[in-house]
Amino acid sequence: MINVNGLVKNYGKVRAVSDISLQVDEGAIYGFIGPNGAGKTTTLKVLATLLVPDRGTATIGGYDVVGQPLQARGLLGYMPDFFGVYDDLRVTEYLDFYAGAQGITIGKSQRRLRDDLLELVDLAVHRDKYVDSLSRGMKQRLCLARALVHNPRVLLLDEPASGLDPRARVEMRELLKELRSMGKTILISSHILKELTDLCTHIGLIDNGEILYSGTLSEALRRATGTVVALRLAEPREGLALWLAEQPGVNHVFVDGERAEFVYEGNQLAIGGLLQRLVEGGFPVVSFTEADGDLEEVFMNLTRREE
Repeated sequence: MINVNGLVKNYGKVRAVSDISLQVDEGAIYGFIGPNGAGKTTTLKVLATLLVPDRGTATIGGYDVVGQPLQARGLLGYMPDFFGVYDDLRVTEYLDFYAGAQGITIGKSQRRLRDDLLELVDLAVHRDKYVDSLSRGMKQRLCLARALVHNPRVLLLDEPASGLDPRARVEMRELLKELRSMGKTILISSHILKELTDLCTHIGLIDNGEILYSGTLSEALRRATGTVVALRLAEPREGLALWLAEQPGVNHVFVDGERAEFVYEGNQLAIGGLLQRLVEGGFPVVSFTEADGDLEEVFMNLTRREE
């Protein structure tokens, strides 16, 4: 649904995006991850047909964002990092205004769809409130509803959880999962890495305008962190830390009583062999499982390698 090839964008002498290429499959939630100033917003603005790249191509659903902007806009909904609201409009009037801007006739069927949209973003009970009276979290959800008003197939979301309290962030995350279940393809940029680990199917890591990795989340975790193994014995055993540290492929050993955690660089068969040697060595193993890595560890490892 989204294809970017060799994208370059400069602001004067500053290169904001440098030869970026990525692909987002239909139905995916793609986390576009990197620190502030990495080039995320610039890339999203190019995809949203708001900036013209200096070099490279980008398409939405096969439509070129430069050569066919109107067709591309028909497929996408864009939620910027700064959302504007109109103080003197009620929630329903606000959505009707943007539906009209999309060329949608405001009739009975559109009002029914608008009400369904307000139900989806949990703003139905606030339909008659003035927009400027809403909390920040409600305004974020209203901005998402605005992006959905023409039922786009692709959503471009720039830091949608920025500034939200913990409850509002959870609500936003669950809403995005629901939108994916409805068939939407979502590209979401963020620098809040922990919150994207259980949301995204694919990720792109960007730093200093360059893509460090683009692909599935599971492959990124495996490639950047190795296999994180959590181990528990029936009782604490002296010498466990030393024994583990001496095993080939075992790194970053941490032992606390009967529990241990380490990074293992080997395949599944080799992990099984390690478990067998543990048992044969007289260690009473109760559990031996792969632990979850996280995006913060992935990003730090990849940027460290680049440096």
